[in-house]
Amino acid sequence: MKKILSLITALVIVVGLLVISGAVYTVDETQQVVITQFGEPIGKPIAKAGLHFKTPFIRQANYFDKRILEWDGNSNQIPTKDKKYIWVDTTARWKIVDALKFLQSVNSETGAHARLDDIIDSATRDFVTSHDLVEAVRDTNRIIDEGSLKGKDEFTDQIAGELEKIELGRDILTRGILREASKIVPQYGIELVDVRIKRINYVSEVQQKVFDRMISERKRAAEQYRSEGQGKKAEIEGQMGKELKQIRSEAYRVAEEIKGKSDAEATDIYADAYNRDPEFYAFLKTLDTYKNTVDKDSTLVLTTDSEYLTYLKTTSAPSR
Repeated sequence: MKKILSLITALVIVVGLLVISGAVYTVDETQQVVITQFGEPIGKPIAKAGLHFKTPFIRQANYFDKRILEWDGNSNQIPTKDKKYIWVDTTARWKIVDALKFLQSVNSETGAHARLDDIIDSATRDFVTSHDLVEAVRDTNRIIDEGSLKGKDEFTDQIAGELEKIELGRDILTRGILREASKIVPQYGIELVDVRIKRINYVSEVQQKVFDRMISERKRAAEQYRSEGQGKKAEIEGQMGKELKQIRSEAYRVAEEIKGKSDAEATDIYADAYNRDPEFYAFLKTLDTYKNTVDKDSTLVLTTDSEYLTYLKTTSAPSR
């Protein structure tokens, strides 16, 4: 009897724990909950964090994330308006804004991803096929605008002229994809936060040709820049040589002017000294001549009336 009573007590405790565990559930800050009864939603979604209660067993708590979620689509081969086949890889960010509608329409994130695959890929295909390749690749006409600015070289103008001018650009194109896809997703309780083109690539058949053309263009641009650099170098060196010659010529002129002025001043000084005492000046100049022309090894053969011996023949200094 006691064994039966103990068994019944244990069974009651287990059932009680099961009832309590099924009647209590918690909601995290990052979650929202929809309560269903036999698969049918009951009441509004519960987004307030904390401890909540429900009827055990017959009611089920369905949890959904409130955070921004990631969608990463598969690469799709799409032809552009100008018949260029490219691979387009897109990505998006989305969130569940109506958990009840989300549960009723797609049931789970897996189902939502399947819907987003169709919606975003379709919008991407519509926009890419209705625009030229350049619209999906570039964002601005910066290179073209810079090439057309006054003062730019002819090569930059040439490169800019070879580029196609864009009307929308990649950023506006993705905004259009987001706008079109956002018109459809609300029926699933979803809000699209952002859509981006992650990568664009040519199909393998033409990829190598495109790469070869890009390499050829870069080499041509490099050669052009080198040629222009050599021309600038020659121009600078020529200007430098011209300026150097002008500097040297000006320096020579100034030096000659200074020398001429010095010689003139020296001549004036000599003339003034000579005019003050011509005989003494002649005496000094004669001594300088003796000093510069006669040494201990010199032998002179002169007549007695030679002017060279004028001051050697007399011991008296010239009168002053």
